[in-house]
Amino acid sequence: MAEPKIDLKNLKAGGFIKERGKDLFTVRLRVPGGRMSVDRLSKIAAVAQKYGKGYVHLSVRQSIELININFADFDAVVAELGEEQQKVASCGARVRVPTACGGCEYNPNGLVDTQKSALEVDQKLFGTATGHHKFKVGFAGCPFDCPKSATNDVGFQGAVWPKLDSDGCISCGLCAKSCAEGALSMGADNKPVFDAAKCIYCGDCIKVCPTGAWSAEKKGYTVRIGGKWGRRPLVGTLYATFVPEERVVDFIAAVLGWYQEKAEGAGRVRLGDIIIREGWQSLLERLRSEFPEYVVQETIAPQVIQSQLPLPGQQP
Repeated sequence: MAEPKIDLKNLKAGGFIKERGKDLFTVRLRVPGGRMSVDRLSKIAAVAQKYGKGYVHLSVRQSIELININFADFDAVVAELGEEQQKVASCGARVRVPTACGGCEYNPNGLVDTQKSALEVDQKLFGTATGHHKFKVGFAGCPFDCPKSATNDVGFQGAVWPKLDSDGCISCGLCAKSCAEGALSMGADNKPVFDAAKCIYCGDCIKVCPTGAWSAEKKGYTVRIGGKWGRRPLVGTLYATFVPEERVVDFIAAVLGWYQEKAEGAGRVRLGDIIIREGWQSLLERLRSEFPEYVVQETIAPQVIQSQLPLPGQQP
């Protein structure tokens, strides 16, 4: 009987990526939000030692990759990892494993529960076929934006809108001193003056207020869409503010649906390139019909980064 042929495309879609060596693959593991128990980590280390090269690779998107796995050992590797506890990630034209920072669970800067959001997206949308290209989602808990949310197809960044109770303010000035953006200053009456145009939704004023005079009027995610890295990088641009955590999956699904529709017949193309082709107004109007209270009035197309190409008229 002839040996069955290996469908490399299907293997890659399931997280088994062909390496240079004959019959050798990298096995990409599913680690939503970059979080894993120590017990699970120990098990992965044992499997890597037994079937791989004795080390793992930590990908830039928080996955763990087993190196030099022979395709003949696939079943054993999956069985010993325990499929119910450790899923294999996906590659190809699918919704990828979401990345996230620690969020508000233990990070003092965190404003939202990014880990909860990442797990929900992973459970409900992971592996969804796009029909066109990869689709990446990332969550940052605050404006420090450690996960670089704007380089994702859909990137979420924690945000809070502050509100002042003047009667509760004791004019200590701590809020103005803590505001690195200059959105707060002390007025003639020795009360804080808020410049909304300079606010980046960090909530530092709320954190330092000793009396609770500053509070959160609204909280959620700032959303940027259309980012990617690679050969032709794009920076995603602002589409919505203060999207509640419980609406995240619905919001991503709406963006994904628009992408699948507008990229029909376009082949292997990312979301940001489709936005540039179709115009940002098209996606904005679609989102406004479903999320009118959060979508911005206007935006700009994803921004091209000329990081690898010579400027017009110049030779490389």
